Amino acid sequence: MKALAWVRYLNEQRDRYGKTLFTVTEMANVAGASSTVMNVELGRLVKQGVVRRWATGLYGLPTGVTPASLATAIDSTAYVTAAWALAQYGYITQQPREIDCFTRRRHNRSRRRASALGAFVFVTVSPRVYAAPAEGGMATPEQAFCDLFYVMRRRGLDPQTLYTFRKLDQLSFEEGLFARYPQTVQRAIARMVPRS
Repeated sequence: MKALAWVRYLNEQRDRYGKTLFTVTEMANVAGASSTVMNVELGRLVKQGVVRRWATGLYGLPTGVTPASLATAIDSTAYVTAAWALAQYGYITQQPREIDCFTRRRHNRSRRRASALGAFVFVTVSPRVYAAPAEGGMATPEQAFCDLFYVMRRRGLDPQTLYTFRKLDQLSFEEGLFARYPQTVQRAIARMVPRS
């Protein structure tokens, strides 16, 4: 396929189905070529700026890919949470360098994956703590806040020493959210945001 045909196809897939990321195999099937030939063609398309390599084996248009969509493309059970989500919602002032993602899967390769959007860190959590958002691929501010305390406690760190929090009075925690987390996390959160 020519570069213009690829642009048309990728735009159509985004507009019709909301699909922004494609594997090499998917693109090879569309082009009617082998994966080897497609890898060579993708190298050419990346150099021309027609497509962008977002992560190992994942390609798409040069714009329009979010960390949440990339996380779920890498691992279908993953969702973006903790500090990255809180920064996007405006609850912390710092912009984290890594994108924490909670997942149910154990990764046989590195839990840290490089991408065009930054480094993704996949954290395998117990089914009790894991709660994928209904849509969007990013945790709610309340869940991200609790997940931040959970993941920082696992790493032996205190989030209050790493981040400057703001607008915490706007968080409204639903009943039962805290019960999913260990007691140490519940106590740390309660000290910072008293429940009503």
